[in-house]
Amino acid sequence: RQENRLNLGGGSCSEPRLRHSLFVLQNKIVDQCERLQLQSAAITKYVADVLPGKNQRAVSMASAARELVIQRLSLVRSLCESEEQRLLEQVHGEEERAHQSILTQRVHWAEALQKLDTIRTSLVGMLTHLDDLQLIQKEQEIFERTEEAEGILDPQESEMLNFNEKCTRSPLLTRLWATAVLGSLSGTEDILIDERTVSPFLQLSDDRKTLTFSTKKSKTCADGPERFDHWPNALAATSFQNGLHAWMVNVQNSCAYKVGVASGHLPRKGSGSDCRLGHNAFSWVFSRYDQEFRFSHNGQHEPLGLLRGPAQLGVLLDLQARELLFYEPASGTVLYTHHGSFPGPLFPVFAVADQTISIVR
Repeated sequence: RQENRLNLGGGSCSEPRLRHSLFVLQNKIVDQCERLQLQSAAITKYVADVLPGKNQRAVSMASAARELVIQRLSLVRSLCESEEQRLLEQVHGEEERAHQSILTQRVHWAEALQKLDTIRTSLVGMLTHLDDLQLIQKEQEIFERTEEAEGILDPQESEMLNFNEKCTRSPLLTRLWATAVLGSLSGTEDILIDERTVSPFLQLSDDRKTLTFSTKKSKTCADGPERFDHWPNALAATSFQNGLHAWMVNVQNSCAYKVGVASGHLPRKGSGSDCRLGHNAFSWVFSRYDQEFRFSHNGQHEPLGLLRGPAQLGVLLDLQARELLFYEPASGTVLYTHHGSFPGPLFPVFAVADQTISIVR
């Protein structure tokens, strides 16, 4: 290294200033090299660990979507051959889109890794082979390479890499599927109400299928941990953890009721929202109060623009597809569909604050 005074760009600097500048520059290079190495390691891990999982998940979800479409259309194949073909093409197209997005990401990050490696190699070479004067003269180039490396952003989560399940949703398919399931006796459950859960404001029929509201609290009803002690609720005796399930409820005599599903973790005691159907994370219900209809879950209430109340209410729970559907059999109308995760086991749940409701079958 040169120990005497140097003339740089027409000016002069003392030896202490030169050494200080070199020291600062060298530290910047070392720090940048470390950052580049960490960034490269993060990208390498992302490409090796995350992208293969994304690809596998897209393939798996595409396969599940195909099965869902084929299973439903098999019930009404004579009416919707063209719909089946359309939906399968959409699934294939979505799978291809996700796959192409993942391939594009692979190419992008491979180029980014190569660029980072080139920059890092160049910086290390400068630090290793250039003398002090040459290193200072390369300061602008070092700055430009560092700025170029900083322009390469770290990987971010993107929905473009995920398979979009919405490609299988079809109003026509949903309506035909609901009609086929609820129209088949073998497709509906024989639901009975668990008498241990019935609110003291409700009376349960002998066949355990009809609930009648009473304004007076029953004094003959023995209390227990399973019983709702304030809200007029009741759970079915049967719970579901997987598969497809359907049942129908006669609601024509009531102007105030709730029908849906609830987790076994739903609290039973007290007047708080944690026990009130639709006001907590443990229940999903279709409700009517006078001429107001809505779907409620976790305190979120979505109004439904119905002109009249249904006489019967069909409930379909497809745990494989993560779908809860409310249906009016008389008109073949899908009243509401909820898509989401359901923590099992799930019980059919009922509430009535006017007259009676009855499980049909």
